[in-house]
Amino acid sequence: MARATTKTDLIIAANEQFDKLWKLIDSMSDEQQNAAFGNEMVTAGKEAHWGRDKNIRDVLVHLYEWHQLLLNWINDNRNSETKPFLPEPYNWKTYPTMNVEFWKKHQNTSLIDAKKMLKESHKDVMALIETFSNDELFAKKYFAWTGTSTLGAYCVSATSSHYDWAIKKLKTHIKISR
Repeated sequence: MARATTKTDLIIAANEQFDKLWKLIDSMSDEQQNAAFGNEMVTAGKEAHWGRDKNIRDVLVHLYEWHQLLLNWINDNRNSETKPFLPEPYNWKTYPTMNVEFWKKHQNTSLIDAKKMLKESHKDVMALIETFSNDELFAKKYFAWTGTSTLGAYCVSATSSHYDWAIKKLKTHIKISR
């Protein structure tokens, strides 16, 4: 799937990937949904997340927390509180540490709650995206606070691209757990 470059494509891609994610989860047995990831997941890829996330809940709360980053960043900047996307003390070199903090924060979150939280945050993100014009989302340097990227690029990263990441991760879990 090509990366969205228009508001319409962003909305379609985000909702399609979100629906694919839920269809995948719904196709899994309760046992698979609640199972810890197998040890093979740690070596399934080189990225830190392969060792960080231990179950489906961890993946879902990760998506939820990145929705919160996007929502807070946009709302703060819209309210003239100029803030970077990643909260201090994090930056693009140290964000894996932030992701571990998200993981720690949600160790007592249930899978049921993680599902509810993610569904609600997806609705919130999509509603916020709807408030922007195509130019606001995809014209370079439209907002000073987006730097060299477009607002839409951040939205793609927090939605369809991140959902695709989660789908690949869950497919690996399904394959390993058979």
